[in-house]
Amino acid sequence: MDAGAAIDAVRDRTETERNRLGSDKALVAATDATLETEAVLAAAATRESGLAAVLNGWVDESDGPVAARFETAAAAAAERADRIGAAAGADDGLIDHLERVDGTAERVGAGLVAAPLVADRFYLQVVSFFVNEADEQRADTFREIRRTASALDDGEAALGQLSESERETAAAAATDAITAAYDEYAAALAAMGLDPKPVC
Repeated sequence: MDAGAAIDAVRDRTETERNRLGSDKALVAATDATLETEAVLAAAATRESGLAAVLNGWVDESDGPVAARFETAAAAAAERADRIGAAAGADDGLIDHLERVDGTAERVGAGLVAAPLVADRFYLQVVSFFVNEADEQRADTFREIRRTASALDDGEAALGQLSESERETAAAAATDAITAAYDEYAAALAAMGLDPKPVC
């Protein structure tokens, strides 16, 4: 399993969860049904600030090229948080999960593969929110944020520094992280009496 195959495996294993995380209920769950601009901005800032802090914490605990990828990804997340310009709230389920991940391969999978895959789905709905609000400036900003937040360049490069067995470990950790994000999403909706499964 090379780096690309590891990422493809994660996509295949988490297709259902990721599709639901990108549904029109995503912001309902993330904002506790407060579908207002400030709440959406706070949810986005929370994710980016939390991700930057976690990745920064891993830099000194990792070696060489992998540490450099954590550092690059942390800087990018911090820059996105600055662009969002809102106060961050309490860490969400994905960030809580990342804070408990240990081991280089596991951190590569969770922080550099899972986090971008989740971000891609989350920011799809943030862009849609601002389009519906007729706020094209913010919609454009979040299109760019989505592009960088969902980029897998750092993840693919870091996976390339691992052995084949470590890449399998990373893929399993990425799957676990996406599952953690989905579990929080499903629990938040259930608490509001909503079904996380799509209505056909």
